[in-house]
Amino acid sequence: MQKGNLLLCLILGCCLYATLAARSLQQASPAQSQETPSAAKMPTPAEGYNVHVLAPHLVDGKQMGPYHHYCKVMAPDPQIVCLIYESTDPNARLAQIEWIYAKKLTRPAVSLKDWNKNWHDHAVEIAGGRVQVLDLPPDKAKEVADTVATTDGMIYHFYFDGNLPNGKTSIAQAVGHKPLSEAEYKASVAMK
Repeated sequence: MQKGNLLLCLILGCCLYATLAARSLQQASPAQSQETPSAAKMPTPAEGYNVHVLAPHLVDGKQMGPYHHYCKVMAPDPQIVCLIYESTDPNARLAQIEWIYAKKLTRPAVSLKDWNKNWHDHAVEIAGGRVQVLDLPPDKAKEVADTVATTDGMIYHFYFDGNLPNGKTSIAQAVGHKPLSEAEYKASVAMK
């Protein structure tokens, strides 16, 4: 009987130890403990922002940056979105977002007044020599620049009070932005 009780206590002790160890591991990493080892990680919308571009911007009429753009192609027209940071620090805060669309999409849909105020021509910006495509071989960087030269961009700039966002935004502009005349704009719309 004593051997039976001893064996039962030993088994219960092992079970208690295993239960406590499993609970401790689950609390340390609850997401991992619920995943099966064969479960494939589903892509998220945050993936794919991996085209790294460096360029300065005009914010409130002042040249600032250069800013680090991490861009993702959303559609082949092209339609591109860039998350823009002031540095490459892993904890750098998001400072701006740029929406990049093919001129064939923007020019027929945006008035000249709004285009001159809010948009910029990437062909002009790239020709100005201020844009650098980073982290790619030279031939691939040129391919990216050539594609982006067929687009217009609009940059949303976020304002902060210290480390806190204050809810204010503005439209930043490309350095070297050249407002178009009515004739230039009509000609560019007609070409699309």
